[in-house]
Amino acid sequence: MEYAVSIELRYLIYSALLMLAIWVPYILAHINQVGFVEALSYPDEVLMPDWARWLKRAHYNLVENLAPFAVAVLAAEIIGLHTATTTACAMIFFWARVAHPVAVMARIWGTRTLAFAVGWAATIVYLWVVLTAAV
Repeated sequence: MEYAVSIELRYLIYSALLMLAIWVPYILAHINQVGFVEALSYPDEVLMPDWARWLKRAHYNLVENLAPFAVAVLAAEIIGLHTATTTACAMIFFWARVAHPVAVMARIWGTRTLAFAVGWAATIVYLWVVLTAAV
């Protein structure tokens, strides 16, 4: 039996993989800073280099933003909605979320906010398209 994965669902999976991978560098930095045993404990303060703290915040931001995007993609999948707009929104969301931690790490004024806003807007448009199609 052969299964087709829509482009939108594929980009949701890519986004999930990004979320699953992005924590690795900052955890390794934490382990390097305090040692393996200390890293496995529950310290009051988590010590890591600035770049790792920034990446951790970018990861948390992705965690917070993936759920609404996933709702849009899965709702569209359920009703069989696949348009140029839903495809564009899925691609834009993913690439904006790739750009976000890069922008966070680069510390170039405005780029982090722009990357976040682009991904957020793609999710809003996606949700709007799903809601208006289902009426």
